[in-house]
Amino acid sequence: MPRISTIPTDAQCRELWDAYGMLSNIRVHSELVACVATALAEMALQAGLAVNVAEVRAAALLHDLAKTYTISHGGNHCQLGAAWVQEATGNPALAQGVLCHVSWPHPIDLRADFLPLTLIYSDKRVKHNQIVPLESRFDDLLVRYGTTEYIRTRIRESFTQAEAIERALAETVGMDIHESTFGCGRLVE
Repeated sequence: MPRISTIPTDAQCRELWDAYGMLSNIRVHSELVACVATALAEMALQAGLAVNVAEVRAAALLHDLAKTYTISHGGNHCQLGAAWVQEATGNPALAQGVLCHVSWPHPIDLRADFLPLTLIYSDKRVKHNQIVPLESRFDDLLVRYGTTEYIRTRIRESFTQAEAIERALAETVGMDIHESTFGCGRLVE
């Protein structure tokens, strides 16, 4: 496995994609998530938050690093991906972002936890290869993964959290981001 920079460049992130055989559709999804996350990080930086834009971007590019493997072999892509990212970069902030990109177990505090919270939100705004409002993304998640009442409840909880993150981000950057495309393409309803 290649050892890369603590905050890897886009090219180094793609080297990791290659090393772990990331499927092309997951690569496209990750690129869009990174575009949204980068735009939000730049806006937050301009609003006065202490944000490392390159670190947020790298975490977004790597958030689904283990997705291809777990599709074939099972397991938790967040946990495995976080371990791989920590091993490759030695950066616990990146690993935390990958580990927690599905849900956040703590109160929402953008000043303390900007990277993982922005990654959660950015991932939830990208359905496959399209930027969509949160409602559209979660409707899709319910259809694809909502096989039990427990799973449907967890998806609804995740939606509520994503809405809260969206409100916090919008307040921080001073704009309505609900249907923003962040310059990353067109919005698909």
